Amino acid sequence: MTALYALSILLANLTLDQFLPLPVFGLLSVGTMFFAAVFTLRDRIHRAGGLRAVYIAIALALLVNTGAALLTDTPWRFVGASFLAILVGELADTAVYQRLIGKSWWTRVLASNAVSVPLDSVLFTLLAFYGDMSSRDLTQIIFADILAKYTIAALFAFRVRQVSRAAA
Repeated sequence: MTALYALSILLANLTLDQFLPLPVFGLLSVGTMFFAAVFTLRDRIHRAGGLRAVYIAIALALLVNTGAALLTDTPWRFVGASFLAILVGELADTAVYQRLIGKSWWTRVLASNAVSVPLDSVLFTLLAFYGDMSSRDLTQIIFADILAKYTIAALFAFRVRQVSRAAA
């Protein structure tokens, strides 16, 4: 699961500057579609291995993605934005998840995502694109990222929950 977590972040970072316009409002980064699963994968790692496993997964993902960025000549602005957004977003998500450890898995996932998704989206978008894109485009990216991450993460979590219940 840790490898899938790191791979999802890597694919997100490799496609972070490719955008799809949404029908009414929003610019959806292709990378967001890969990144949306990250929050739920990390929550599964937390559930299976505890807090230490989460910190190891985050560190591994940061190392793999920084190394890949260097190999692919990714602009330093994107490397820094990704590194900080992952670090802040993932640690915030983990803190909320840990605080709710006595609640159901579904509650922990939804509550931790409610904090980390907007934090990650706003931080990354502003660090990566501020000054190069209009305020309208930045707003569209943040809106689309949050919408897509919530939707994909909820669908992913719902599927994981169904599989877990079927196995029990």
